[in-house]
Amino acid sequence: MEIFIKVVQFFLSLSILVIIHEFGHFIAAKAFKTRVEKFYLFFDPWFSLFKFKKGDTEYGVGWLPLGGYVKISGMIDESMDKEAMKLPPKSYEFRSKPSWQRLIIMLGGVTMNILLAIAIYIGMLFTWGEEYLPTESLKYGIVVDSVGAKLGLQNGDKILTLDHEKVENFNKIPKKLILDEVKTIQVLRDGQHIELQVPDGYLSMLIKQKSPKFISIRFPFEVDRFVKNSPAKEAGMEKGDIIVGLNDV
Repeated sequence: MEIFIKVVQFFLSLSILVIIHEFGHFIAAKAFKTRVEKFYLFFDPWFSLFKFKKGDTEYGVGWLPLGGYVKISGMIDESMDKEAMKLPPKSYEFRSKPSWQRLIIMLGGVTMNILLAIAIYIGMLFTWGEEYLPTESLKYGIVVDSVGAKLGLQNGDKILTLDHEKVENFNKIPKKLILDEVKTIQVLRDGQHIELQVPDGYLSMLIKQKSPKFISIRFPFEVDRFVKNSPAKEAGMEKGDIIVGLNDV
């Protein structure tokens, strides 16, 4: 059943892409009063699965799922239809249109694909948005390395603002420190608001740092569950215990 669902999803996705692409050619041709003889989803050699005619255009579904097509009057392959090329072009034919109109008709499909991609991207952002960890949500503060310590930061600090400006996304703090040449860092430490003066030359320290993670999120080592025959459980540890050190370290 799962395989069947995936196959249906594949053909549905392919159908949407093909229809939108071909609709780009179709609508551009119609805009310049060019006759469209056929508009097909999938190819129809010998026969079609479904078709109907409205106006000058035959709409249908072919049986060969390798794409689709629109047949536009006057779009002639010069190497294969030399007799048709000898006839004078009619006003509704593709070959009678100015070159800029022919170009727009030919680019219509690609243009629709680009617009579809933009619409899908906007829809994804609207549905899921940008995922990040808000700086104010760092319950246990930060962990710093030697470079972070030289900036005056300590383990457990909660960064409030940089130069008194809030930074919503925690991951953007290192970049903002470098690009904005921050002078002060406001932190919450042991319940007190403290303003740190960023030392001169900190930019060179950050640039020389091999890893940009001179500050990272602090997580507690809290016991959630034990494996079978766990030595830790036998030693007396319980669920909810927080590990603060090993061998007094």
